[in-house]
Formats: sequence, C-alpha cells, structure tokens
Amino acid sequence: MAGLPKLDRIDINILAQLQQNGRLTNTDLAEAVGLSPSPCLSRVRRLEGAGYITSYNARLSLAKLVDHIIVFTEVTLHDHKREDFIKFEANIRKYEALQECHLVSGGYDYLLKFAIKNVARYQALIESILERNIGVKNYFSYIVIKTVFDRGAVSLKSLVNDE
Repeated sequence: MAGLPKLDRIDINILAQLQQNGRLTNTDLAEAVGLSPSPCLSRVRRLEGAGYITSYNARLSLAKLVDHIIVFTEVTLHDHKREDFIKFEANIRKYEALQECHLVSGGYDYLLKFAIKNVARYQALIESILERNIGVKNYFSYIVIKTVFDRGAVSLKSLVNDE
C-alpha cells in the first residue's frame, strides 16, 4: 500500500472504535483511545483524507422495514478476456438490488449478493441481466433461508496483528 500513511496502534484503535460506533463524539473517541481531543481529531481527519475512512453509515434492520430475501449468485462469463470483465463490471453495478459484487477464483467468476423483495423480482432481475448480453454464460442462485449472524464489521485487530 505504497503512498498511504503508516498506521500505528492508536490509528487502528481509532478505526476499530469508529467501525463499532460511527456516532462517537470526538471527546468520547479520544477517551477510548487514550488521546486528548485535538490530536484525536487530527488523526481522524488524516485517516479520512487518506481514504481509510470512506463513510459513516447507519446499519438498518431490513427485516423490520420490509419483507425481502437475500440471494447469493455465482456467475460465470462466456469469455475471460480483460474486456469481458470490464463490460460485466460496468453493467452489473447498475442494478440497485445488487449489494456486493466480488471477482473470485475457483469454479466461477463472480459472487453477487442481492437484497430484493421476493423470488419473482429476483427472477425478473436475472432475466434482465441475461437480456443485456453482458457476457453471462451461466449462473447459480442461492436464497438465504436464515442469516445465522452478520458481524457487519471486520475485526481489524485480527487482520493487523501477526499473532
């Protein structure tokens, strides 16, 4: 990650605290990481400026708001030239129901995650994708029956520490 500022344990702690609660006041954050408010705010601004913090969001309970389903979809492309991947990625991002799109290794090319009202809407969406002729050879769909847990946040300490 050339060009990015080196992070120390305090920076990692700031990121972890904000990831758990983006509504922390600067005073509370400073106390949690063992700094006074002014240097803490400077670090947060530096982390934002460097792109480590990309946004502050509210995590919603979709189940309380609306009936919906989550569908994971494996997609394999017809061809595997650079232009095919570019074409697929440029077009697939246009679908608002698509929450995540990952280029993966293994038996297929992409893993997609959709949040959508119901199976009928999902099927209509998939048919629309296929009609656009963006290179999809085949796809397999997996409807989520139950989410056992969703951490919603990555454990920074487990990724950063070499232990």
